[in-house]
Amino acid sequence: MALKTFKFRLYPTKNQREKLDWTLARCCELYNAALQERREMYKYTGKGTNYNAQANQLPQIKEIREEYKDIHSQVLQDVLKRVEKAFKDFFRRVNNHETPGFPRFQGRNHYDSFTYPQAGFSLKNGRIELSKIGHVKLKLHREVLGTVKTCTIKREGQCWYVCLACEVQACPRTPYIDDAVGIDLGVSKLATLSTGDVIENPRHSRKAEKKLAKAQQGLSRKKRGSKRRKKVIQRVAKLHRKVRNQRQDYLHQWSRRLVNTYETIVFEDIAPSNLSKRAKPKQDAETGKYLPIDLSIKT
Repeated sequence: MALKTFKFRLYPTKNQREKLDWTLARCCELYNAALQERREMYKYTGKGTNYNAQANQLPQIKEIREEYKDIHSQVLQDVLKRVEKAFKDFFRRVNNHETPGFPRFQGRNHYDSFTYPQAGFSLKNGRIELSKIGHVKLKLHREVLGTVKTCTIKREGQCWYVCLACEVQACPRTPYIDDAVGIDLGVSKLATLSTGDVIENPRHSRKAEKKLAKAQQGLSRKKRGSKRRKKVIQRVAKLHRKVRNQRQDYLHQWSRRLVNTYETIVFEDIAPSNLSKRAKPKQDAETGKYLPIDLSIKT
């Protein structure tokens, strides 16, 4: 069995959109409170806590903060599991001598999803029923396969999406040919195959840079905290999101084409970012003057 995620666009009503935003805000508060509790407990006692101890406090929290009664219990439990996972990842990086990256507090603009891990949701007649929220319309552009395990509601700018993680039967794919192919990543070209084929770089960000520059200029002129500034921020985010979606779609199409075609795919062990770094200047041995840098690309 394998897990496959299906992502669909949601079209909530105005009241449902406000409820979704409100739920995200409460989940963000709970995440930060659980993180603060772990930090203070370790600071004053020298001992940490775990998910079970914090989850047992949820009934008491609901008595003090009654608004949490309007959120499905498993959604709140999943928030605490995220805190648990953040600390486990932190200690794993410490043990592996990597950059630790201590868990940080989340802002309301960065905490953008909540999850129903087991129950509280159902898919019926082109709508998804979410506990404590209601029936939300969605664009069901393809069939959902397998058994739905989790349901994640995600906010991207002003758009809402639902991600359904389903357990499906693993379906092995047979490539067209049994050959191997090597891929050489580049800068001017996205990649070059050992067969001689070239994958062009569409440069989506270059094509959108004029619109982005104009939107950024408008943003710099707006007063902080004003409604107009918030609208321009949404416009800038929408432009960046479009570029990201174009980039992901292009990469997905080519990766699927290569996987379906070749049995073995080999990549070079190199960081593409190193290819575009500024060249180090060189000095003439006799005069001591710096030599001009040759920017021509040799093939």
